[in-house]
Amino acid sequence: MALLILVTVLWAFSFSLIGEFLAGHVDSDFAVLSRVLLAALLFLPVTRWAGVPGRLKLGIMVTGALQFGITYLCLYRSFAYLTVPEVLLFTVFTPLYVTLVDDALYRRFSPVALLAAAVATLGAGIIRYDGLSQDYLTGFLLLQMANLTFAAGQVGYKHLMRAYPLPVPAWRTFGYFFLGALTIALPSFLIFGDPARLPSTGLQWGVLAWLGLAASGLGLYLWNRGACLVDAGTLAVMNNVLVPAGLVVNLLIWNREADLLRLVIGGGVIALSLWLNARFHPRAHLQATA
Repeated sequence: MALLILVTVLWAFSFSLIGEFLAGHVDSDFAVLSRVLLAALLFLPVTRWAGVPGRLKLGIMVTGALQFGITYLCLYRSFAYLTVPEVLLFTVFTPLYVTLVDDALYRRFSPVALLAAAVATLGAGIIRYDGLSQDYLTGFLLLQMANLTFAAGQVGYKHLMRAYPLPVPAWRTFGYFFLGALTIALPSFLIFGDPARLPSTGLQWGVLAWLGLAASGLGLYLWNRGACLVDAGTLAVMNNVLVPAGLVVNLLIWNREADLLRLVIGGGVIALSLWLNARFHPRAHLQATA
């Protein structure tokens, strides 16, 4: 539980740091690549290369490509179209995607998850009911892709750890996670990156260093370890705590002029969608997200 609380605090500040100091100033592909490289530096030197099944290596790399690589590339791009509070609120769709992905792996289907997603989309529309521009919709869709790949990576990692138990600490194999993310982040920067928009101040470099080493490196590992040490209900609660924690940080420090009434109403509708999924989905009590 303590690990999840620690990572929640780290990530609550991360959204605001990205939105305030990096988005619109630093090339998003470079920002993601730098986070991947810094996180990899923490784990690759201690990664175990021998005695790890090839399928486990490949599987962890795929989860890293999804959960870190694609997720963060889409997340950073969404900040160009959405405010920090909107980005935070729209991350609560992730539990719905976890349910859908897990159902797919078990070859099951429940319309409840799709109904909940529709209700959540309504809540997102309320937040920007007078500003549903093309840019807004683009940001919204980018963030949904980020939510989906983050959910798929989480579900995949948990299944892998169950299928391939090893007599070595999990941190000895977590380096493969960041190698997988690198296979996405590096080509993306080489193809789409803008070298003219690299960090230009010490503050921007410092934010990237913090996000790479603390939020991404330690954060992703500790969250996944914490997810393995608590029950599904506790994990789901901690996943939802991230949203209000991030909103409090952003609204109190940087975004005091946000439309709180609209955020509360839209956020309430989104919360209703989560309740519908948790209450009526036949496998909801077994799900967990991180």
